[in-house]
Amino acid sequence: MKNYNSILIILSVLLAVYIKPVNAQRKPVEILILHTNDMHAKIDNLGKLAYFADSLRKTHKFVYLVSAGDNFTGNPVVDMIEDKGYPMIDLMNRCGYDVSAMGNHEFDLGQDKLNARMLQATFPFISCNIDASQAEVKQMKPYIILKAGRRSIPMLGIIELGPNGLPDSHPSKMKGLTFTDGLKKAEEYSWLKKKYGMLIGLTHLGVETDSVLAQKMPEFDVLIGGHSHTTLSHPMMVNNVMIVQTGSSLKYVGVLTLHIQHGKIIDRKDVLVPLSSIAKSDPVIQALIDKYNDNPELNKVVAEAEEDITGKSELGSMMTDAITQQMKVDFAFQNTGGIRVPLLPKGDIKLKDLYRLDPFANLIVIYKMNLQEIKSLICTSFNRSKEIDMEVSGLKYTVRTNAAGQCADVDLVDLSGAKLDPLKEYSVGINSYIAAAYKWDHRDEGNTTYTTCAQALIEYLKVKKKVNYKGVKRSNVRPVE
Repeated sequence: MKNYNSILIILSVLLAVYIKPVNAQRKPVEILILHTNDMHAKIDNLGKLAYFADSLRKTHKFVYLVSAGDNFTGNPVVDMIEDKGYPMIDLMNRCGYDVSAMGNHEFDLGQDKLNARMLQATFPFISCNIDASQAEVKQMKPYIILKAGRRSIPMLGIIELGPNGLPDSHPSKMKGLTFTDGLKKAEEYSWLKKKYGMLIGLTHLGVETDSVLAQKMPEFDVLIGGHSHTTLSHPMMVNNVMIVQTGSSLKYVGVLTLHIQHGKIIDRKDVLVPLSSIAKSDPVIQALIDKYNDNPELNKVVAEAEEDITGKSELGSMMTDAITQQMKVDFAFQNTGGIRVPLLPKGDIKLKDLYRLDPFANLIVIYKMNLQEIKSLICTSFNRSKEIDMEVSGLKYTVRTNAAGQCADVDLVDLSGAKLDPLKEYSVGINSYIAAAYKWDHRDEGNTTYTTCAQALIEYLKVKKKVNYKGVKRSNVRPVE
């Protein structure tokens, strides 16, 4: 009888030990994923981000920090130094990033510099639709697995492609790389959901393409996105897939909260936290930010803006005027995507302001073009997104659209109002990105100069000393009557 009672006691103890972990397993586990996107080398708020992330790590067991791509290009203290891009990687490492998607502007570094930055990063870069087997840059992984105790959370990287089948960077920076349609490629990884019970996309596709992906692949629980610079103050829900994004330039950090039970996400919510609301900054990281920002050369004054220079038309007109004046060409064009700040405020224009405006180091390419070829350039660029894409110097133009909103014809006049001569060949300056990435009718292969667009702008403003582009607009759209 004593033996029997002893056995019962032992069994009771064993059952208690066994049952306790099972019950603990059934309790939902909370996961925090802090997310940023399209920081574009804006380092000033990284000290606040680090402080905020560390504060959450002290109170929550599972906290991750991720980027949806475009960490570089947009700040000369990161872009215009010998070790291009290093300050951004240094600061991201210190903030404790766990992973970054590949964005199109990662390629702006060039493959040799990108390799160096990826090697220095304490976190991986991921994308499922890039094949680097024939390229200089090292192959990145398609996905990672975030570990939260015994739970595994797969995160799949995807990059958007432009109309030319490449991410929106200079094609010369992507030699040897092969890109495939991200939406189709993602379907090949649906097995991740079956294996792990959950799936998160870390995408650099833009909100519109994220929405299409959500319709095609309901296997995703959440798409943490970038590329379109969309500030989603509330998550989008498409086909029961949550889509989140934080805008750009590190003004916000997203806090995605997941509750996981029985290997599945049972609850999810996302809030945006303005970094301006974070009162404290990590002192070590802030000291580094101050050090990187202390660049006397970039703080030199180049010229004075008599009024705010605001929007694509005014800024683009100034940029193209620099090309026509410095290169002595008839006309010049600048794609709106290459205009990277919304305004230059009234007052001193510093060297760093101009490198923020045009951070790409694109060379000026000069073409001989007739009237029809100029029209082809304008129409082709307009039809990429059915809106004005080419700011101009030396002429004014009106795009005439058809019922589908596409360019049907272009009316052009010079700055005196006279029509262009259809029999004349004009000299036209454009940047090397347009030359490489846009497809339009032209016979001349173009002459690449050794002057960057930014350098032409700097020299132009040094001569002008004062500029005023208030109200300047040289392009319009009008439906065909």
